[in-house]
Amino acid sequence: MNNTQFLVTINVPPMIEGAVVDCLLVLESEKGFSSFPVSAHQHKNQGLSKSEQVTGRQREIRFQIYVPDQALPELLSQLRQDFSGLGIQYWVTPVIENGII
Repeated sequence: MNNTQFLVTINVPPMIEGAVVDCLLVLESEKGFSSFPVSAHQHKNQGLSKSEQVTGRQREIRFQIYVPDQALPELLSQLRQDFSGLGIQYWVTPVIENGII
């Protein structure tokens, strides 16, 4: 039995925060997920407001969710299906250890 888990981190534009929450709630793993505001810093100015261009940061919402290896393909597939072309950035990191202290 393979118990490999991954931490999936997803940065999304604030305008689709609610839709991403709904999507993740449907796919929710037993550990749930977290979300919090972040400032993204990129060299691309495309789509940035004047204020964002001046400050060099863009507001985004970051989601983090633990998923077992067998659930990862479904999660990524659903995100691609629901949010293709909306500028979501994601990365997947293997989890070496986690728990509750």
